[in-house]
Amino acid sequence: MRIAILGLGRIGAFHAETLSRLDTVESLLVSDPSGRAAAAAAERFGAEVAASPEAVFAAGVDGIVVAAATDAHPELILAAVEAGIPVFCEKPVARTMEQGVKVFHAVQDRGVPVQIGYQRRFDAGFAAARAAVRSGALGTLHTVRSTTLDPEPPPAAYIAASGGIFRDCAVHDFDIIRWVTGREVTEVYATGGNRGAAYIEDAGDADTTGAVLTLDDGTIAVVSNSRHNGRGYDVRMELHGFTDSLAVGLDDQLPLRSAEPGVSFPAGTPHTFFMDRFADAYRAELVAFTEVVAGGRPSPCTVEDALEAGWIAEACTRSLHEHRPVRVEDVRTV
Repeated sequence: MRIAILGLGRIGAFHAETLSRLDTVESLLVSDPSGRAAAAAAERFGAEVAASPEAVFAAGVDGIVVAAATDAHPELILAAVEAGIPVFCEKPVARTMEQGVKVFHAVQDRGVPVQIGYQRRFDAGFAAARAAVRSGALGTLHTVRSTTLDPEPPPAAYIAASGGIFRDCAVHDFDIIRWVTGREVTEVYATGGNRGAAYIEDAGDADTTGAVLTLDDGTIAVVSNSRHNGRGYDVRMELHGFTDSLAVGLDDQLPLRSAEPGVSFPAGTPHTFFMDRFADAYRAELVAFTEVVAGGRPSPCTVEDALEAGWIAEACTRSLHEHRPVRVEDVRTV
């Protein structure tokens, strides 16, 4: 099959490399506003270059990967669907939930699959945790803990346009909690603070947050996020049930050290970057997209899925600023 990639920044170039190594992908077509980036990708991965997104849509590709800037996501998703081409788009669907809802209404019932990039769904540990929950091996769940700690904050320009830590970072935790547990979030209470980069507070955001989520069956989920974690990139999940408990992310590259005498775990070099932590998951995610393109499976992460995580982020953002519990249904507009 022939796959096109729109946007060749950090994640776009990473996807191009992954796709170039898949046996099912016979050729790549790349496009980026920076001609230099497109030419570099073409030379490195043996791809063709298209001068514009319009040229990509006219080129007869089988699938399109959107890794362009967030503001371009709605237009590119809709153009792909209009052309009848299956599309994979990095999260978020759009910069605002209002725009995301418009995309949802425009693509539903069109029969063209859209896959949104939430790579944790393709991580082996998270998949095993989901299977354990669904099988009943843990018994009735009572507590879930989900953690995303970045080693250092992104640049000020990124923070200013990110929409805040809940919409940009914690949204991955919200999505994976829904996916692993199979439950919906009904209410949130969020808090946060700033202990580091002043530009984060200046942007009206927090650099470290905590949120308590109530799921629709009464399970409590606790989500911890920070832009400052000097030991490395820390993504984990704990699931505690009446029968058993399970953790994702407890490997030798866990960026945490034990204070217990004689304990050497974890013994490896800590994860320092999301592409390091989730390299295999990103590959599995794109393999899944090629299966979607081939008609072998439905989208494993739909626009509606992405919006559900987005509503939780909206509720947490409101809770943070208003210092009160917020029900998800009170922020939802669709």
